[in-house]
Parts: sequence; structure tokens; C-alpha cells
Amino acid sequence: MTSITEQYTVTAVQAKKAILRSFKSKRPTFLWGPPGIGKSEVVEEITRELGGFMIDLRMAQMEPTDLRGIPFFNKNNEKMDWAPPIDLPDDEFASQYPVVVLFMDEMNSAPPTVQAAAYQLILNRRIGKYVLPDNVVMIAAGNRESDKGVTYRMPMPLANRFLHIEMRSDFNTWQNWAIINNIHQDVVSYLSFAKNDLYDFDSKSSSRAFATPRSWSFVSDILKDEDEDTDTLFTLISGCVGEGLASKFSAHRKISSKLPNPSDILSGDVTTLDIKEVSAMYSLTISLCYEMKDMVDNKLVTNSEFNQVFDRFLAYMMNNFETELVILGAKIALKTYNLEMDATKLKHFAEFHKKYGKYVLDAVR
Repeated sequence: MTSITEQYTVTAVQAKKAILRSFKSKRPTFLWGPPGIGKSEVVEEITRELGGFMIDLRMAQMEPTDLRGIPFFNKNNEKMDWAPPIDLPDDEFASQYPVVVLFMDEMNSAPPTVQAAAYQLILNRRIGKYVLPDNVVMIAAGNRESDKGVTYRMPMPLANRFLHIEMRSDFNTWQNWAIINNIHQDVVSYLSFAKNDLYDFDSKSSSRAFATPRSWSFVSDILKDEDEDTDTLFTLISGCVGEGLASKFSAHRKISSKLPNPSDILSGDVTTLDIKEVSAMYSLTISLCYEMKDMVDNKLVTNSEFNQVFDRFLAYMMNNFETELVILGAKIALKTYNLEMDATKLKHFAEFHKKYGKYVLDAVR
């Protein structure tokens, strides 16, 4: 149980559930967390699932008038009036979506004058004569003061207007997200083996490059367009996650390149594994799951043929992998990818279920 002296933190999945609940009551929420952890991605994902539209306001780049509007002389009533800001949604725009998410990112990096301008909007859903449409929900995000970013201490009256959630890095949550979102298999396999390397941010370190879920996504993008020479590739990866992790990751890829082709395993042409390096075996497990998903998505096999493919997958894992990897492969195939097979048509399913059924059921719940 978390000590009362510690900051209570949640995973991205837990944060999503809490944010969705706060949206129902239209309670403004502040999502805290270190850099690169995926705060904005969580808000984007929620908006997408709700079928809504997200307005992304980078508060650190704004002036008070960007929220309050600009005063002008209204000739019709001969009084000073306010031109509402264009970034805030009007009723006509908001009516096009079931929900509009007003995302105020970098809130505590905004100058105090900008934060002060947000007081009324956040608490009363209005600022001056402007009123937020009923289907607009608000969420802000920012780094903690301990993260060495440019931040201003949030005034307590403003802080008291928010429901506060602090998010932490969580490997299992990231792994599911990465597999579904086609993060390069070499990145997923390496981090499945070296989970602690997903996030190594140290606010006391002088290193400019460090590992975060965001920087590993950058590595994935580099690998998907891998036409650089080895030295250039290493330089680019080092620039994302730092030289130390780049060296470890490159060594992992070098070993993994000697593994058998996953398609040869799933076709039954290869049934053994000579390489016993643990990180390489993680890589092969991920690659086999990716290969099966590709077969299903692109309709490269019939249902009957896939039953045979999945049966070879089970047999190969049981004959060559330790229990942890068998469970990992089953979890990805059955839960993350929702690959469907007919257990009654699999020759090796009874043996698989007897040895690993209990563990796999726990893993896929």
C-alpha cells in the first residue's frame, strides 16, 4: 500500500479510467507526469475512442489575451467589448461532435499571467462573456517541478480547481499499446527482455538523450525506414535513448538477426532453435506473433490453414522456450491480437493446456 508520504501514481490504463469518469461530471482534471511518458497520447486516445475532437492548447506558448480575447470598441452600443479567442470552440463547432476535449498542455509551464487567465474558464466554464458549450470537457497536463523542465509553481487557487492524477511508466501497459500500434518488433522484443530500459529518465543527469516511451517510438520510426549505414543508425538511436542503451539495443539486434525466419517456423520448415541467447528468444517470440497477425490481417491463410499455423506455433514454443516466453507468446496472440483458432483442430493444444493452461489464463484475463 502506498505510504501517505508518497505520491500516489497510476498507469496509463488507470489514468484513462479516471479521466473518463471525471469527464462524466465535467470535472477539470490535471494529468501530471515526467517527460515522454505518454500523457498527451492518453488524452488523444480517449478523444478518439469517444469519437470527439481534441483542441490542443500549448499553454506555455500563449498570452493571457489568447484566452480572454482582445478588447475593442463596439460601435453598436458605444462600449468596450471583447473579441472571443478563436481557439476556444463555439456552439456551432461543438455541435458537430459528441464531445470536444479542451486539452491545456504544459499548463504549469505557462507564465503566471496565463494561468491566472485560466482561473475562471476552468472553474466556471466561462471567461468574460464567453461560455464553454455543454459538451466540452477540460483536461490539463504538465511535468512535475522535479523534472527539470521550465515550470512555475501553480497557484493554490488554480490547483484547487483541478482533480489531480499523476501517471507513471508501466511496461505491461506500454507493451500492449506498442504491439497494437505497430511499434517495430525489435523495439518491443528488446524491451520485453529489458523492461527497465523502457524509462530511464533521471532529473539529476546531464544527458540530453534518455529513454522514455516517446523516445523509443522515435527509434521505432527510424528502424521502419532503415536505409542508413550502421554508424549512422547507431548515431540516430543514440540521439533518441542515449549511447549506453543504443549499444545494448544494437547488440540485441545483432544476435536477433541470426534467428530463423518466423515464416519458416510457422510453415513447419524449422522446428528447432540453436541460439539460446535469452534476448534473442524474446525477439523470436514477438516476431512469431507479428507474423501470425500479418497472416490474419492480410488474409494470407484460410481459417483451416491458420489452425495448422497456430498449432505449429504452440509446438515450437513448447519445444524451444521457457515457460515465461510461452506465456508471453500466448498472451500476445490470444489477448493483444485476439487471434482466433479452433482448439479442437490443434494436435498440440491438449499438451499446451495441460502444461501452461493455468498460467496463460491468468495472463490473458
